[in-house]
Amino acid sequence: MNRVDWPVFAASAACLLAVILPMAVGPATSALVMDSTYQWLAGHLGPAFLWAGVATLGFVLYLAFGRYGQVVLGPDRATREFDNLSWFSMLFCAGIASGLLYWGVIEWAYYYQAPPHGAAVGSPEGIQWSATYGLFHWGFTAWSFYALPTLAVAYACHRGGESSYRLSHACRPILGSRVDQWPGRAIDVFFIVGILGGTSTSLGLATPLIAEGISWLTHIPSSFGLKVFIILGCAVIFATSVYIGLAQGIRILSNANLVLALAMLLFILISGDTLFIIKMSTSAVGQLLQNFIMMNLWTDPVLETGFVENWTVFYWSWWVAYAPFVGLFVARISRGRTVREVVVGMLLAGTAGCWIFFMVLGNYALSLELTDSLPVIEILENEGAPTAIVAVITTLPFAAPTLGAFCIVALLYLATTFDSAAYTIAASASHDLGATGEPDRIHRIFWALGMAALPIALMSVGGLRTLQTASLVASVPLLMIGVLLAASLLRSLRQEEHRGEAESDRCNQ
Repeated sequence: MNRVDWPVFAASAACLLAVILPMAVGPATSALVMDSTYQWLAGHLGPAFLWAGVATLGFVLYLAFGRYGQVVLGPDRATREFDNLSWFSMLFCAGIASGLLYWGVIEWAYYYQAPPHGAAVGSPEGIQWSATYGLFHWGFTAWSFYALPTLAVAYACHRGGESSYRLSHACRPILGSRVDQWPGRAIDVFFIVGILGGTSTSLGLATPLIAEGISWLTHIPSSFGLKVFIILGCAVIFATSVYIGLAQGIRILSNANLVLALAMLLFILISGDTLFIIKMSTSAVGQLLQNFIMMNLWTDPVLETGFVENWTVFYWSWWVAYAPFVGLFVARISRGRTVREVVVGMLLAGTAGCWIFFMVLGNYALSLELTDSLPVIEILENEGAPTAIVAVITTLPFAAPTLGAFCIVALLYLATTFDSAAYTIAASASHDLGATGEPDRIHRIFWALGMAALPIALMSVGGLRTLQTASLVASVPLLMIGVLLAASLLRSLRQEEHRGEAESDRCNQ
């Protein structure tokens, strides 16, 4: 533990404790405060999040396809540490967690009940929008939030000479020596708080789903105690993986989970209404591409239904809260890749991976609703999302083994995300790890276990709004840090370009 940055560690741990204690002492009051906080922030900062999404997507595309696209994130002849499959599986599993299984099955149902753009409930237009918005919320704009910190940190560490994978160090071109003083420490603390807020939302969504699945399989009541047991069990899994290390633990776990997930999706595609799934997926992609710019900037100023604040702003804040963590982790595994490779890999492959889940899982569930095979929306309204998701999965052939596999994939996705998060938090609160160094194992295990405390507290308060608030609050300061990262990266690239031009001029003289 001699490499731990104790001020950052202590400040981050104190923030975690300051959030957990009020929820443990007064859950009812905490729920009211969180709901009011979310309404105020989403209502006042919603346009800022929308413009941040557009600006971030435009910026990373400019870097990828402009004159900096061939810049190598490392020495010019650096070799890649991981092959393409391992690289993609690790970044994908780190970036999506079990939330993809949760929302992939049921997100359309929320939009079906309250469709956007003035569409009537149950109308063909409303149904089409319900199948489209999930692809939008898990698509190009979302992954661009991940790509920005990835590029900034990867450049700073692999090419700029920084010795630690810390968000603050990627801001050195703008902040200078102040990154080693309180401004830099504040950035690192905000970064860790963002991870805790974003990952607690994922764990708070996935745990009731896994608990409901276990309850269906074993007839054990889906109680708060069972959910706590699942969280602690998950903590042990990812603590073990973190202890083993990056190459052996996280890489192997990510590869195995990707294979299991794809096999499960193929089984559902074949077992369900295959033609409907393909047709609805194709139509949804067409609708998204046709309306992409409008969807990015739509604020619903006339009807003011709350759709944008409840969904798009929530998702953008969730991705922003997650982004620095995913960025630091993907930066660590991207040494030797070019700027273009990282951006294209994250935006195209990451988006395609998410879309496959929504296309297969969501449209299978939608087909059950439209054919009256299962009243998905009625179950959602009366018994909640986890029960509705389990009901959808158990309509498949071999219900018990299929649900068991679904729960295993959900648990493994959760584990791969959280062992990546624990690794990244520990790295950001450590000194001088170098380009390939790893934080101390005890430090990593502390955060792997400590991250379980916040979602337990959030679940004791209860409700989707509580989980949404955690991401939104954590993401607000990270919006400004994102501006610093973009400015710092651009300055570094331009300085390197100018040095190259000056050297070329000297050689020609």
